[in-house]
Amino acid sequence: MKTIKKSLLALLLFVMPFGLAQAQSKVAHIEVQKLVSEMPEVIAAQKEIEKLQKTYEADFEASYKEFQTKMQNYAADAENQTELINQRRQTELETLRQNLEQFQQTAGQDIQKKQMDLMRPLYEKARNAIEKVAGVQGYEYVLDSSNGGSVIIAKGKDLMADVKKELGF
Repeated sequence: MKTIKKSLLALLLFVMPFGLAQAQSKVAHIEVQKLVSEMPEVIAAQKEIEKLQKTYEADFEASYKEFQTKMQNYAADAENQTELINQRRQTELETLRQNLEQFQQTAGQDIQKKQMDLMRPLYEKARNAIEKVAGVQGYEYVLDSSNGGSVIIAKGKDLMADVKKELGF
């Protein structure tokens, strides 16, 4: 009997700290993507990115029309020119085509960089607000429950409303 009591006491002393540690951990979740997409600053950033895209599209269209016009003119006039002139024109058209491809790649990279530059501070602002709300409410862990995130079940506290309040919207 004494052995059983000692064994139970030892087991209780061994298990109790784990139970206390588990009870003290607080976990919450938030959809970070949804939060950021609803921030008022995102609308301004999206407008700026769209403006840049339209500028690049207009420039590309103008250059492409110039390329097409030259190609049509050179093709129509090819019979009246020497082989040497036709080869130069073909080289010129190939250079223009390569320049158009390079322009598209550069424009895409510039747009992507601009988007990252505009969105990075917004993600940081959201992260800081999440950390502040979680700290005030005593949460040790906040999981991202965005679509494709690692949260399978989100039954804990959703911090979305509190973080939005912290951000002022």
